[in-house]
Amino acid sequence: MDRKFTILDGGVHKAQSRDKDVPIEKMMMHFRNVSGSLMQDALDTWGEIWDQMQGSLTHGVMIVPQAENDFRPECGWPEFLERLWLLRHQIDHAKRICEGRA
Repeated sequence: MDRKFTILDGGVHKAQSRDKDVPIEKMMMHFRNVSGSLMQDALDTWGEIWDQMQGSLTHGVMIVPQAENDFRPECGWPEFLERLWLLRHQIDHAKRICEGRA
């Protein structure tokens, strides 16, 4: 039994012509909105992690037995927390760039 197969373009030509009709300003607005939303979610997640760790700090010293026994960053707790704080600033700066507030 012979079968004849036809390759469908999946509307590629329509999608390409549609992209040309969208003004660059509108595309950039969508990019900024999506990027800003993603950055806000990342900042919220960072904030949740940071808040959980704040209760375990006393004068810069970790006092959580579970954290000490189960997880030890190779760089040590002070540098790990510094990196976490730096990550927050980097995400915040990227968010400001996306929002046009840099």
